Amino acid sequence: MRDKILKNVKRIVIKIGSRVLTGNKHDLDKSFIESLARQTAELRKKVIEVIIVTSGAVAAGKEALKLSGQPKTIPQKQAAAAIGQSLLMRQYEDAFDKYNIQIAQVLLTHTDLSDRTRYLNAGATLSTLLDHNIIPVINENDTVVVDEIKFGDNDNLSAQVTNLVNANLLVILTDIDGLFDSDPHLNPKAKLIPFVKEISEEMEQAAGGTTSTTGTGGMVTKLAAAKKAGRSGAATLIVNGFKKDILLEVLNGAEKGTFFLPQESSLTSRKHWIAFTLKSQGKIFVDPGAGGMLRKNGKSLLPSGIASVEGNFDRGACVTIIDNDGMKFAKGIVDYSSQEIDLLKGRKSSEIEDILGYRYSDEIIHRDNLVLL
Repeated sequence: MRDKILKNVKRIVIKIGSRVLTGNKHDLDKSFIESLARQTAELRKKVIEVIIVTSGAVAAGKEALKLSGQPKTIPQKQAAAAIGQSLLMRQYEDAFDKYNIQIAQVLLTHTDLSDRTRYLNAGATLSTLLDHNIIPVINENDTVVVDEIKFGDNDNLSAQVTNLVNANLLVILTDIDGLFDSDPHLNPKAKLIPFVKEISEEMEQAAGGTTSTTGTGGMVTKLAAAKKAGRSGAATLIVNGFKKDILLEVLNGAEKGTFFLPQESSLTSRKHWIAFTLKSQGKIFVDPGAGGMLRKNGKSLLPSGIASVEGNFDRGACVTIIDNDGMKFAKGIVDYSSQEIDLLKGRKSSEIEDILGYRYSDEIIHRDNLVLL
């Protein structure tokens, strides 16, 4: 199945971590970027479109600020990113120019993708670049981002981009050979897991955080990215970016790294956006009857099934839906505010206008705006 999927790949997102880009040193590894450009040129000969999600701006710029380790404050990180972004793109431009490949810098924040119009505009821009044989090089806009609007890490960003551009494959280049049954940095007997049909809770719990002084993610964020990409219908490969010609080898059938199957029941682009891009602004607790109807039959959420509401949010907000056992099992976009839902909970849809004096719809969340997690 791995071979079958990889032979039919036409569009891939390649995510490159800071540690791979710097070669475990302080400066950008020019030889790695040149190798990436050469491999990309070979992939394009096979009519495979490439989108790059790169880290490295902060790592490239922090030397100018004479910082050791991660920047300790947001202004330090933003200043390092401002310096490093141009240094990083200059390296990419020099390397890809040797193969007559034009690249384009795309800087994103979570806000750019959480707004539906801006999300669609970003997708249209990336599609236009690809239509003109230009490779997008995407990074989070760390010069302006703060915790409230950040993706968190570029593993997450790469999964969002995979859905945004309808890619077939997400390749995550990291500093180890793939997913292991335990941390290979600590356990020399750790065994590589070559194939994952479904990401289990045990895998997520066993995944550790980052030990890098340049990166922000660890294996746990890579598993989350693979899970998100899988829900959009894309496969994921986690491979060792230090290995020579690793991209060409795995796409030519080499059994290296860890391959994650896409999920059979993939989400539409819009529902993937609701599930993984929008941040929840509140909670709706439902009774057992409503929970069962939503899970089994994909029904809309009606006011009669709501037990309580938590948070202060407006109409059009994204909220998390929680069942009688306290489990978060769905997300959706509400047609009513938290104050309105509090008045409508447990009541029939036919009573909405009598209670509020107006009615937007019969549903609190329409099934088209609701996704099971």
